[in-house]
Amino acid sequence: MRICVINTGGTIACTGSPLAPMSAGQFAQAAQHLLGPSLAASLQGVTVHFDTVLRFSDDGPGTLDSTDLRPRDWCRMAARLLDLYDDHDGFVILHGTDTMDYSAAALSFLLNVADGQGRARAVLSKPVILTGSQLPLFVQTADGLALNAASDALGNLAGALSTARLRLPEVALFFDGRLLRGNRALKSSTTEFAGFDSPHLPPLAHAGIGCWHGAAKPLRGPARPAQALDDPAAMTLVRAQLQAVADRIDAQGVAQIPAVPAAGPLMGQLIDAALSSGATGLILQGFGEGNIPTSPATRAALEAAQAADAVTVIASRVMAGSVGAFHYAAGAWIADTGAIGCADLTPVAALAKLTVLSAAADHHGWDRATLRALMQRSLAGECAAPDCSTGPLWPGQALRAVDGPVTLVNDPDQGPVLRDGDRFLWRAGAAGRLQMQGDRLVLIAPDGSPAWAGPQADPHARIAVAAHPARLILIDPTGQRPDVIAAPVQG
Repeated sequence: MRICVINTGGTIACTGSPLAPMSAGQFAQAAQHLLGPSLAASLQGVTVHFDTVLRFSDDGPGTLDSTDLRPRDWCRMAARLLDLYDDHDGFVILHGTDTMDYSAAALSFLLNVADGQGRARAVLSKPVILTGSQLPLFVQTADGLALNAASDALGNLAGALSTARLRLPEVALFFDGRLLRGNRALKSSTTEFAGFDSPHLPPLAHAGIGCWHGAAKPLRGPARPAQALDDPAAMTLVRAQLQAVADRIDAQGVAQIPAVPAAGPLMGQLIDAALSSGATGLILQGFGEGNIPTSPATRAALEAAQAADAVTVIASRVMAGSVGAFHYAAGAWIADTGAIGCADLTPVAALAKLTVLSAAADHHGWDRATLRALMQRSLAGECAAPDCSTGPLWPGQALRAVDGPVTLVNDPDQGPVLRDGDRFLWRAGAAGRLQMQGDRLVLIAPDGSPAWAGPQADPHARIAVAAHPARLILIDPTGQRPDVIAAPVQG
């Protein structure tokens, strides 16, 4: 296996007092001299290449303090990775910890292409793992550079290289023995070696005495060879999207505003100030399930954001929070302003996703309604998808369309019921779990017998609901079939 290490900078590649960044070339030379034999012995059959081409500045070492990272730098990382894609089987990106979670989330959207319905068109087929450290990998001594024995850096670098051998086709983040989905990770500590956490998804893998898969199911990767970035046509799609994003990303101003207990119109004024400064999107960190302080000024500001076509996403300030349908009376008014909830999408991933998708919208011909729907769909495993399910829909569970008020509720007594707002559309007529069985969507009664069966479909199809028109559908994962396979819906 050929693994490429791309050095963007960060603490892991700093030396001296005060800490100063090494160039990618200096770091590569030190790593090969001091670590080469050890890495070769522990990663038998793996060739590790340290790339020295990527630069963020023509001055100095050319690497980046992640505190100074800008959205355009995400595009630089993605472009260099694509240039190297055909020559390597996996990638490890060294990155500063301050904004590593932002970059991990952004790269997951830059290295995949979806259509306006959220279906994959070009898909990452190789592992991309970001890592760094709380302490530098090397220390300057009177005899030159030496390995910093007190650092977490060697464990993180070696662990990232080891877990890359699992060949999970997604952007991930490795830290302190755990491989986390990149767009689910959050920086959680500035002092502990366990610097990152993933509140909504358990680890993809662990590294210790060997490497083993974690509790989270990895992304499937390309459903067919033509979707993989190894295919020239798919690579052309992702490069075209990346160029379009790079051309427009500086014009995207996504403001992140936390809700705080405050009297008067403060939050409305903060939103107005962001819009006046050119904000093209808003991430509001609400309390609990996404509630924000109620005031005429806040409502007016959110309505002004809608009128200005600024997509407004409500997240939760709670680390493990999830934003639902604004159940509390104190937050029920939010949906009327055009703001959308983002389920368990982290505020970090929400900002990266909205920035990248907004910059790609003109290239793909997406209007604001499409952008709002895509923000609620899972494009790269970044959130739980409210409108579809890959597994059984158990009694008590529900699906909600992202493009209108259509819901499929698996009522424990009545079974699956499809509604458009208050209007009844269809029901299966019995209680049980709704799931794919072979090539059919089947309702399995509590005694194990089939109580209802839908039409033939792809065995790996996802159960989903859509609002325009209102229907229960099965989405073909390969994208080879036109759109959807409609189940019998009445009304």
